[in-house]
Amino acid sequence: MDLNSASTVVLQVLTQATSQDTAVLKPAEEQLKQWETQPGFYSVLLNIFTNHSLDVNVRWLAVLYFKNGIDRYWRRVAPHALSEEEKTSLRAGLITNFNEPVNQIATQISVLIAKVARVDCPRQWPELIPTLVESVKVQDDLQQHRALLTFYHVTKTLSSKRLAADRKLFYDLTSSIYSFACSLWNHHTDTFLQQICTGDEAAAANSLERTLLSLKVLRKLTVHGFVEPHWNAEVMGFLHAVFERLKQFLECSRSIRAESICRDRLEKTIILFTKVLLDFLDQHPFSFTALIQRSLEFSVSYVFTEAGEGVVFEQFIVQCMNLIKMIVKNYAYKPSKNIEDSSPETLEAHKIKTAFFTYPTLMEICRRLVTHYFLLTKEELTMWEEDPESFTVEETGGDSWKYSLRPCTEVLFIDIFHEYNQTLTPVLLEMVHSLQGSTNMENTNAILIKDAVYNAVGLAAYELFDSVDFDQWFKNQLLAELQVSHDRYKPIRRRVIWLIGQWISVKFKSDLRPVLYEAIRNLLQDRDLVVSINNQSFGLHIYYDFEFRTDQFLPYLESMFTLLFQLLQEVTQCDTKMHVLHVLSCVIERVNMQIRPYVGCLVQYLPLLWKQSEEHNMLRCAILTTLIHLVQGLGADSKNLYPFLLPVIQLSTDVSQPPHVYLLEDGLELWLVTLENSPCLTPELLRIFQNMSALLELSSENLKNCFKIINAYIFLSSSEFLQMYAADLCRSFCELLKDITTEGQVQVLKVVENVLKVNPVLGPQMFQPLLPSVFRGIIDGERYPVVMSTYLGIMGRVLLQNARFFSLLLSQMACELGQEADQVLGNMIEMWVDRMDNITQPERRKLSALALLSLLPSLNSVIQDKFCGIINISVEGLHDVMTEDSETGTYKDCMLMSHFEEPKVTEDEEPPTEQDKRKKMVRFRSVI
Repeated sequence: MDLNSASTVVLQVLTQATSQDTAVLKPAEEQLKQWETQPGFYSVLLNIFTNHSLDVNVRWLAVLYFKNGIDRYWRRVAPHALSEEEKTSLRAGLITNFNEPVNQIATQISVLIAKVARVDCPRQWPELIPTLVESVKVQDDLQQHRALLTFYHVTKTLSSKRLAADRKLFYDLTSSIYSFACSLWNHHTDTFLQQICTGDEAAAANSLERTLLSLKVLRKLTVHGFVEPHWNAEVMGFLHAVFERLKQFLECSRSIRAESICRDRLEKTIILFTKVLLDFLDQHPFSFTALIQRSLEFSVSYVFTEAGEGVVFEQFIVQCMNLIKMIVKNYAYKPSKNIEDSSPETLEAHKIKTAFFTYPTLMEICRRLVTHYFLLTKEELTMWEEDPESFTVEETGGDSWKYSLRPCTEVLFIDIFHEYNQTLTPVLLEMVHSLQGSTNMENTNAILIKDAVYNAVGLAAYELFDSVDFDQWFKNQLLAELQVSHDRYKPIRRRVIWLIGQWISVKFKSDLRPVLYEAIRNLLQDRDLVVSINNQSFGLHIYYDFEFRTDQFLPYLESMFTLLFQLLQEVTQCDTKMHVLHVLSCVIERVNMQIRPYVGCLVQYLPLLWKQSEEHNMLRCAILTTLIHLVQGLGADSKNLYPFLLPVIQLSTDVSQPPHVYLLEDGLELWLVTLENSPCLTPELLRIFQNMSALLELSSENLKNCFKIINAYIFLSSSEFLQMYAADLCRSFCELLKDITTEGQVQVLKVVENVLKVNPVLGPQMFQPLLPSVFRGIIDGERYPVVMSTYLGIMGRVLLQNARFFSLLLSQMACELGQEADQVLGNMIEMWVDRMDNITQPERRKLSALALLSLLPSLNSVIQDKFCGIINISVEGLHDVMTEDSETGTYKDCMLMSHFEEPKVTEDEEPPTEQDKRKKMVRFRSVI
């Protein structure tokens, strides 16, 4: 591509590609795609995006195409790779000057330079780093900033390479530039602090931006640029300086107005300081040992004493708490039970931790966490009052514990309490004892303190197992608090029911359940209270109650289910509906068939909710889970749900529909339980199987459920199912077996085995293409015992149940192998007898014995030669299945079913599904 003639054409097409008119846009995109592999195209793009006189949108598009081209065509081994001559020219052009005036384009140029550096630096691009170092020294503000921005992106990219050779190169690079990076950071930091003191905010903002970028570079170099950084005095000097700089920047925040342009960037820089410490601790725990004392002193001082008042902000508090948590939990700092097995570094770190976390320090941290950070704020109380649902979503969703203050404080409390429970248990129990009895309704602070202390007791439930008599506390205190109806006591009622949810699986007597159910039923009538309870606490009482007894719950089932259903209709937010559906699912799962009289209203409402949730896939997942439990509870009566149920399954398992990404796993589970509980095969249920072919092609983690579904169809109605889908299924299996794990191979073969079991006449014909590989696997002595066992099970059924087909298969294999049929048969019998020990299931051992015995009436000399081996394994099989009848004293076949009986089900057992009954009927009718 000639640069001079091509530049105008490419510029014109790029201009068209920025158009909003699709008629102009689409042809331009197609043309650019064709040019991607043309020599010289990226040189033209470089000329365009470095020409500051051109339209910004055109330059932006040019730099994006250039960046994408690096990913596709820069490496030597890539198809249509750029020539070395062009790459040399492009590398030189990219670092000719750093004067891009548009921030967004400057960032993209920095990123694409870093992408090239990942491949070429330093071997093919040795001049990159020296050029960047020189460029960040210039006096021109714009050029200095752009070079520093590029320096950061290059360092970030190179530090992420993980191969040993690349790590060595980065260590060498770090050694050569670390001193310069430190001095650069110190220079910009000092400049910023001086400018803040003189009140020059505009200049300070520019210096702060450079401080931030140079600190980002140092972060990558410090964390990833040294094998043992504690031996490098400059590294440890920088890390100690971080604490001093942090204090200076925090003090600066006092004098900077909230609306100042510096404020946001200052807080970002403060957070970056803490990230340097956190990353270093994560990557080099033993090198961090020298910083443990100072880190703890700094963090505890600012977060748990008055020193932080007026300067700390939420994200900084979170970072400090994360630092404390990482030190407390770090396995590198925990000695072994046998002290002699611990390294000196571990013992030193543990000694520093132990010396710091004295009783007064731990007591103060615990008290401050509970009585300061756990307290509900005025803003939270107002939000709860105005919109209980939003309050719940805000409290329980969104950010993880690493980034949100309330979850972070709770995780820190749990970790510290676990680590120092012997010290902190008396402290927490004293706080609990001080709050017993009634609370003044006019004293809001006292109510909030009690809420916070109860929160702490719930979080530390497992640690307090031996220290708290929860049953007595429930009867004497908590139950009464649940019954206080005063509006101001709502936080306590909410907290108490959550607290019980935490303790239900730890320590709670079974005979107290009915009292608890009565209390829950009363609470369910307070909508605003119920929707504000996180963790689906009502569901936790039922689902995680390992001593749950249906008979205790049944008297409350109708009223609770009705109240929960009313709540489901009333709430508006998706998250809240999901929580309520979760609780309903827990109830249905626990009581199973007992739910049948009460689900009519829910069954009628779910289609409407499904339609309303079209844009909310996570809510639809919750609906699918509820439907799974509903179908299991309704059993055969679930066929009445088919007008709604089957279209839901159809959509959820159709990989051509976008929602399948969210719905597939639950959709497959629903499909399976629907089949397992179906009394008969309907045309609509049969039609859904059209989705299966594409699902098998995915070969995903859902493959096991797909095989279960196929087996369910086989047991439901093998003839109808196989007549319609056997050919497609056989083709899919043949493809799967070419590239599948041993476990997957066994799953495919088990489907074939079930087909032969249910339909011994048509089965071998329908899956004939698969059987030669099974036969060949037996003769070749398949090395995986579980696969060999399945091969023998399949061939045993063919031989025993369809001797004519076996004879045809034997002739086919003899022809394929170029041997006599008798020779092939002899080889197969010999391998079968030899590998009989691969078969562990008594049913298959008996099947193999019967199959080989069926050959004995033949006068074939090959079979007669194998007589001893066949009789030997038959006797072994006989021993496996014979048991003594205690009444008659005679021996009988334990696998023999003389008549068909409906199984007797105890109260604690789940009733058999329709599929369980079908499987038992197949066994009753089968020869084995």
